Amino acid sequence: MEILVRDFVKENTDKLDAAGISDASVDIWLLLEHFADIKKSDYLANPHMELSKVTAEQIEEAVEKRINHIPVQHIIGQTEFMGLTFKVNDKVLVPRFDTEILVDEVVKYVGDEFFKVLDMCTGSGCIAITVSDMCDNATVVASDISKDAIEVAKENNQINCTDVTFIESDLFESVEGTFDVIVSNPPYIKTEDIKDLQDEVKLHDPHLALDGGESGLDFYRSIIKDAKEHLKNSGKIFFEIGFDQAEEVSNILKENGYHDIVVKKDLSGLDRVVIARN
Repeated sequence: MEILVRDFVKENTDKLDAAGISDASVDIWLLLEHFADIKKSDYLANPHMELSKVTAEQIEEAVEKRINHIPVQHIIGQTEFMGLTFKVNDKVLVPRFDTEILVDEVVKYVGDEFFKVLDMCTGSGCIAITVSDMCDNATVVASDISKDAIEVAKENNQINCTDVTFIESDLFESVEGTFDVIVSNPPYIKTEDIKDLQDEVKLHDPHLALDGGESGLDFYRSIIKDAKEHLKNSGKIFFEIGFDQAEEVSNILKENGYHDIVVKKDLSGLDRVVIARN
């Protein structure tokens, strides 16, 4: 028995809406594309498109998981970031659109230079791998304290045919040498605020990648202090930040002797990236 895609989309979008899932329609089309290889553009070109009962049941199972606030990216096991595909699971943060602002700034700075780049707290590897993909002459190294995250990042390195070197390291503990660029999207959520995050985040993202300590600034303080030994003279450091952390992170940089400090906003007009020169 075949099921009209139109009817299936409406019924299951309504289910997700009723469960309070934001972007319900977007999620349904992601599931349709993954399980049935049907894109919304295909459907719009053929409104009478049908879905097999077996495939519909697969997607309905996925919808039930989504109703329980499992991220759609975890359900399908991957996500897109800046045109590349990344494997994701509960061992790494799902790459966010906001992080594209950070990567854009790094890529603009590195360009075609033969720079050595360190991505600290790499998680899925999305920053390091995208920089490696877009900056042909860059040598990219990435580190994370989580062995599980490093394993996911290595898989993503293979998936995207990039050449990033990965190091399991507690911040700079196992990092050697100096770099022209250090970039990081570190944990920056205040410990007490984690309980107020969406269920998709607080229940399914690794707390290790979220918890920035009581002030949310613990990792910035540690990275900024120790980066002095690993950042070349006049090298640049790039951070993603929470929307209300620009002044505090800038002050930590100033206190540690960095200069030419610049804050970049995201597309919503919120502070998102801080850049400084050693």
